[in-house]
Amino acid sequence: MRYLDTRKARIEIIPMIDIMLFLLVFFAMLTLRMIPTSGHVTKLPTSSTAITMPPPKLLVEIAPDGSLLVENHPVTAVQLTALLRQRESSKTSVTIAGNQTASLQQVMEVIDAIRNGGATEIGLATRTANAK
Repeated sequence: MRYLDTRKARIEIIPMIDIMLFLLVFFAMLTLRMIPTSGHVTKLPTSSTAITMPPPKLLVEIAPDGSLLVENHPVTAVQLTALLRQRESSKTSVTIAGNQTASLQQVMEVIDAIRNGGATEIGLATRTANAK
């Protein structure tokens, strides 16, 4: 006769916890995708392990206004690429020296121009952390 008795409804909480965790992960990943990945103006880093490098074969400076200087001559990114293609760029080491107002986007544009020119040895000039 016990099978004729009405049973009380039970709420299973374990599947509900699984669904809530899935939704939490889903919304966290969705939120991370919504954050724009854009270059922001940043100060170029200092390094406590900076060492003295031999003089580079080519020094590219990023001026405070964003223009490029190669051997104290203003150039554009296209001219920098053409200059590296004229030289034996696979053996040319290029050092990028910027200022504290250079944005990460400007540095990446210079790196792209150097790579398009064929150079593979690219360095970033820094100053030691205790030298200001």
